[in-house]
This record gives sequence, C-alpha cells and structure tokens, in this order.
Amino acid sequence: MRRDIVHSGAKNLSYAIREIVQVGYKMQELGQEIVWENIGDPIQKGEKLAPWIKQALFDVAADERSWGYCDTAGVKTTRQFLAAKVNERPGGVQVTPDDIIFFNGLGDAVSKVYGFIRREARIIGPTPAYSTHSSAEAAHSGYEHLTYELDPDNHWMPDLDDLRLKVKYNDAIAGILLINPDNPTGAVYPREVLEGMVAIAREFGLFVIADEIYAHIVYNGHQTLHLSEVVGDVPAIAMRGISKEFPWPGSRCGWIEVLNRDKDATFNAYVDSLLASKRLEVCSTTMPQLCIPPVIGDARYPGHLKARAETFERRAREATAIFANVPGVHVNCPSGAFYLTVTFDPFALNDRQTLEIKSPEVRRMVETLTKGVNLDARFVYYLMGSTGICTVPLTGFCCKRPGFRATLLENNDEKRTWTFQTIADAIRRYVK
Repeated sequence: MRRDIVHSGAKNLSYAIREIVQVGYKMQELGQEIVWENIGDPIQKGEKLAPWIKQALFDVAADERSWGYCDTAGVKTTRQFLAAKVNERPGGVQVTPDDIIFFNGLGDAVSKVYGFIRREARIIGPTPAYSTHSSAEAAHSGYEHLTYELDPDNHWMPDLDDLRLKVKYNDAIAGILLINPDNPTGAVYPREVLEGMVAIAREFGLFVIADEIYAHIVYNGHQTLHLSEVVGDVPAIAMRGISKEFPWPGSRCGWIEVLNRDKDATFNAYVDSLLASKRLEVCSTTMPQLCIPPVIGDARYPGHLKARAETFERRAREATAIFANVPGVHVNCPSGAFYLTVTFDPFALNDRQTLEIKSPEVRRMVETLTKGVNLDARFVYYLMGSTGICTVPLTGFCCKRPGFRATLLENNDEKRTWTFQTIADAIRRYVK
C-alpha cells in the first residue's frame, strides 16, 4: 500500500491466554485430547447458574425493553441501583448514576479507557500483568507496558518502593493500575497496601484504575474492599462486571465507577471523552444490564457469593497442597479470584528438558514450537503435548519470572484433582 496503515502499537497486542488455544486446536487435530486450563470461563468448566438467577434472566428476556436500545451510559434504573450500592460502602466516595458508565464487557472498557488517554501519557501496571490491560496500554503508547513488581516472596503484594521510584523518575506516568483481587496471582490487597498505592497517586498527581471484576470472590479470611472505600480525594476509575460473579461471561456486560471526577478538570474532560466514544456506538447491550438489579438485589445473592467463595477456597488449598512439595517450584495459596500461579525456582529450567510425548506428530510439533521460546513456554508446550493440559506461561503475562497459570474452575472434583496431580508429576519428571 502507498501508506503504512498499521498502528505503531499493533506489535504489542498480545493475549497469551487465547493465543495458546490455537496451539491446542492443532494438537487436537493430531489426536491429542486437551484439558483447557487457560481461560477463566466458569461455564466452560461445568459451573451451572443457580435456578433463581436463570429465572431472573428469563423474566428480563420477557420484558420488551430488554430488546431495544438503552441510554448511552447504560440503563438508568440499573445505574441508579449501582450508584446506591457504591454509596452504601463505609467511608467511601459518593457517586451519582452519571458516574456509572456501561461497556460491552470489561474488555471493551479497557480498550476505551486506554485508547482515549493521550498517547504520551502512560499507565503503570503490575507484573505479572493481565494481558488485556498490558497489551491495551502498550498498544496505545507504542511502547512496552510499564510495570511495577508483585513480590511472590510476599504473597504477591505490590512492591510499593518499586512503584514509587518508577513513578517519581518517569513523569510520563499519569496513572496507576491495580487489579484486586489479582489476575493471575490470586492475591488480595489489604487496606494498607491500597492506601499506600493511593498515597503515591496523590503525591504525584496521578489517577488510579482498579480492575475489581473479582471483588466479590475473596476467601482465606479476606474481605472485599473496594477502591471507593480508600481512594479519598484521588480521581479514579473502578471496573466491575457480572461475568465472573453470576457467572455470565457471555453477557459481555461491564461498567466503570468514576470516582472524584469533580476533583480534577483534566480527569473530568477525559471521562467525558469516554462517554462521547460510547455515543458513537449508541449504547452497550441492554438485556444484561436489566438483569443486574433483580439478581444482585435478591436476598439470596450474598449467600450465592459466599458459597462460591468457599468453593474456590477449598480448591485453592487443594491445589496449593499438591504443589507444595514439588521440587523446583514455588506457590502461594490464592486468596481471591479463581487462578493458581506457580513459579519456577531460578535455574530450575533449561532448554534441554523434555517430557515423553507418545504421538510422533505431536512430538515434532512441540519440538518446532519450543525453538527459541521462553523456558516456561517450553514447559507449557511439553506439558500440553505429553498430558493434554493447556496452561498459560507466566511470561505471557508481561512478566520475566518463569512459571504458569492454571484455573480453579474445573467442576468435576476427580478431573480437577487429576489435573493438578498430573501437572505436579510432570514437573517432577521435567526438572529432575
């Protein structure tokens, strides 16, 4: 073409969680049965919606309003409902329905939030990083995503000293991203950590983005703590959704809570640009929005959340126990969300390690795939070729630490235990 039409940030659009699926599909074509542990879809792994939640969705589908457009920012009654929920939080920032803006899932929200930031302004996020955030931020800027460290030797807590120094010496940084509970590590940040991050934002005149999609999936003695409860007067955006809570990932229904937009004129103008971008699309999907008040407002919903959290706590402890005595790896028990991250010890991996793969075709495929890749990706490919278990290499999460992420979602107890034990046995054979 006479002009280069490729965006300068296109090379940074990477999503390891989905990209490895293509490898799995090719192995399936060669006869390998695949156990998908790469993506956080509870429905795919056998979870069933509670009958009363399904009935609420059926009732909404029968409402003629659910088939039409809604306001650009979202269904007004739903935004009123959610604003009231925010305002009930103890000591938190007060919002209005106009501070709630709906998107077609948080993926859409992430794309808009980063896409409408001035290109020279950067958002620093955690490493390991959730790929949707890190890729969107890197793509908007045209450079690699800026990161601060999460410390596996401190339960994956943010290194606040590292964060503060990076913010201090890079005046391009305009905002701080935090994911709480964290994906991929399952860490849940206590109040003092969140307040420390907010303090850095306040000191340097930044805004905060908090991905809270897993906010109500916490366990191991932790309690949900929203950004609005600790942010004080700092401008911020909290991201929420129903895909992991109901769970209804196929709804593609997420929203942002805009906090303290009146505290900074530039931040207020930026939020206005997000809403203007939504007007170009008319609105986000109506039906899932209408489902939110009858489901979240139902007296059974707190019990629903509690039961799911207890389920993931049991699974987290089971998985952690299985990997606890495996040589060459380190694991922290998750306290939120539904993922398990396992890191390899320094020097545990090399480019000569292999696992037995019975199929010659699959073995040749793995040998080709592993040429020149990161050492944890090499393990993940051999694991999939040998056992059929598809995990995600930790280096795929904008991270230099080798490891992998699996999920706690498998609903079949025997299959889930088999999966973790099989991975553990494969590690023993791989690193011996």
